[in-house]
Order: sequence, then structure tokens, then C-alpha cells
Amino acid sequence: MRAELPSGQKISILFRTLQGVLRAIPWPVHRFVIASASRLAYHTAQSRTHTARVNLDIAFGNTLDASEKKRIILRTYQNLFHLTLDTILNQGASREAILSKVSFENPQILEDALASDRPIIFMTAHYGNWELGTLAIAARFTPIHVVGRPLDWSWADRILTATREQFGIKAIPKKQAMKSMLQALKKRIPVGLVVDQNTSDRDGILVDFFGKKVRHTPAAALLARKLDALVIPVFSHTDDFRRWTITFYPPISVERSSNIDEDIRRHVQAQADITEKVIRQKPNEWFWLHQRWKNQYEELYR
Repeated sequence: MRAELPSGQKISILFRTLQGVLRAIPWPVHRFVIASASRLAYHTAQSRTHTARVNLDIAFGNTLDASEKKRIILRTYQNLFHLTLDTILNQGASREAILSKVSFENPQILEDALASDRPIIFMTAHYGNWELGTLAIAARFTPIHVVGRPLDWSWADRILTATREQFGIKAIPKKQAMKSMLQALKKRIPVGLVVDQNTSDRDGILVDFFGKKVRHTPAAALLARKLDALVIPVFSHTDDFRRWTITFYPPISVERSSNIDEDIRRHVQAQADITEKVIRQKPNEWFWLHQRWKNQYEELYR
């Protein structure tokens, strides 16, 4: 009687088979399939498409016409599918393979920060290929501990975690992450945070984003003020889904006045401002499918 393989081993074999098949498919075929899948998703994933339309209406109002908003939503789906494909292909990739996909803009900002021996917090958003950005920074510059929410499907989460935890990267579960972030920063291990998702009244600070009120996590600001850490905004973008530019922006300074709450609010507002600036420069690379303004405009998403 043949012994059954453990479920984890089955998943690993299936994943490696899928990875091999995807690597064998020519790039033009990938591009065609993803473009077709994006058009299909636009029409069938009605809830997500509606969310994206609402977000674009909130952010841009009538300054963009309906056809331009549709183009951005289609590109958003393409970004998501390309990121998923790239994440699968990147598991087990060499440093050289990862770094061949990217170029760095303003790397001196990070190099100076590392030389300062101050704690470093990378602040980013669901923009461009944020998964590749983390891998590339770790492959080139420094190990990172990255905060993220585990996926709902345990088998998919195991695959994603295995991809993320390369080149000295460690994944920190989002729930109750503050202690782990503090420990890493005190050891001078940089921490990465994605800060562009909706939060509850309890967890977020109210700031302006595209001229509308939105809740924003204060985690990076709180850590920066407590530990005198450098908060470095970093974003990736692409023109062809094959190579990405990873751009570092000047650190957001921490003000220290007698009003701690206002110091934190100003820092969080600066995070929202740089995120908005990047999105406005190239709006079709942000993840418009998330209900970013739900805390303040929940009725619009219904």
C-alpha cells in the first residue's frame, strides 16, 4: 500500500510544478494572459471594481473622466496579477536574479541612514511591486523585518512567507506586532511597514489624503519618536512589468515639542503626503481595490 504524502509536501510539489511551468512560458504569453484576465476581472469582480471606482471618485472627482478611471482600474488588476506571478517566480531566486529586475534611485539616502547607526523604518504602500521591493533591498543592502497580515488560506500564507523570508527577511504578523518591531529596531534591524490601508477609529489617526479625511496608522511615527528612528519612504514603479525602479525618499523627521499628540499627527500627515505625491505622479500603480476611505465614507462603498 502506497504511503500518502503529507499535505505540506503535496503543496510544495504542486507549487514547484507551477513555478516550473510559469518559468517556461514566454513573456509575451504572460502579458497577453494577464491583460485578458484583467479585462475579465474588471467585469466579473464587480465589488472590487466598484470599490476602485469609488476610490478614484473620492481622490480625483471630475478631474479624471470615466474612460481614464477605467484605464487605471484595468491597470490595477494587471499590477495585481503581475505581482502575484512575480512573487511565485521569486521564491528561491538568487540575489543576482532579484537584483537584475531592479534599479535603485537615491540609494545614498539608505546608505547614509545605515552608516548613522540609527534605527530605520521603511514606510511604503501597496504601490508598484512592493513584494519585490522588500526582496531587492534585503538582497542589496540589509536584512529587514516586515510587518504583514497573514493570508486567510494557510497553504497560500506558507508559500508567501517562504517567498518573503529570503536574504535575511523576517515576516512579523500584523496582529500585536509592536513588540517584535521594537525588538528588531533596538538591534538595528530595519523594519518595513505598509501604511496605506484603512484602520479603525481606535487604531488610526485622522489625516488628510487627497483632500479627504482618512484614518492612518501611527505605528511608524510612534516608533520613530520613541527610538529616534529614521522613517524612509520607499516606493517601486515600472513601465513594462519586467524591471522596476525602487526610489528612496528623504527621511521624515520627528518633531519633539511639548505636544506629543501633535508631533505624531504631523509625522503621520507627512507619511500620507508622500504617499499621495507618489500616487498622483503615476496613479495606475496603486492598489485602488482596497476600501481606503471606508472609515469616513463607508456608505459610498455599499
